[in-house]
Amino acid sequence: MIPDKIVFVDDSLEDAFNNLIEKDPTKKALIKAIKDIKGNCYCGRNVKKKLIPKKLIEKYGINNLWIYNLPSSWRLLYSLTNSGEI
Repeated sequence: MIPDKIVFVDDSLEDAFNNLIEKDPTKKALIKAIKDIKGNCYCGRNVKKKLIPKKLIEKYGINNLWIYNLPSSWRLLYSLTNSGEI
């Protein structure tokens, strides 16, 4: 399964990402993560369903959660959907 589309959970998060300068190491790491996820959407570590915070399930209606480790102990959380929407 190769994702057709990457969707940010909200506009403010997408704006924050877009406002990072291109040389920012965090932006570079996020771009690499997005490319990796597009190449293999299962490249992250799967969170067991019982450990997904209820707040995320209620707010975004997700039923799966994945963790992609970034440098400096940062983590990218992502969910997979069939529709391309969260």
